[in-house]
Amino acid sequence: MIYLKTILNVIDNSGASLVECVNVFGKGSKTAARVGDKIVVVVQQLRNARLLAQTSATNRVQRGDVRHAVIVRTKKEFMRKDGTVVRFDDNACVLVNQQNEPVGSRVMGVVAREVQRKYAKIVSLAPKVI
Repeated sequence: MIYLKTILNVIDNSGASLVECVNVFGKGSKTAARVGDKIVVVVQQLRNARLLAQTSATNRVQRGDVRHAVIVRTKKEFMRKDGTVVRFDDNACVLVNQQNEPVGSRVMGVVAREVQRKYAKIVSLAPKVI
């Protein structure tokens, strides 16, 4: 459950490390975003320059940039249609552009299966889908 002012980890190599949710698309201000929802975020913290050099990426974002993101993991558990309950250790997202394609070229970490329907490109870049 992602609300306004929630801090999320960014798990791609776009250059951002932490972002803050400022809007949830199509849900209004009172409801929460879940896995697979698109949100508007503000970049709060950038990744270490040494880490970016290892992943061979340049900073595609700057601190204070307003971007769109897709939620790929949440701490709050959710139930799937088959009855399994899934929960993750952190709240994480992947930055996307206007065409819903990832800004980064790599996704570092697991992604929930619910993202697969709308954002197949993110799932194809992920090392593991749960």
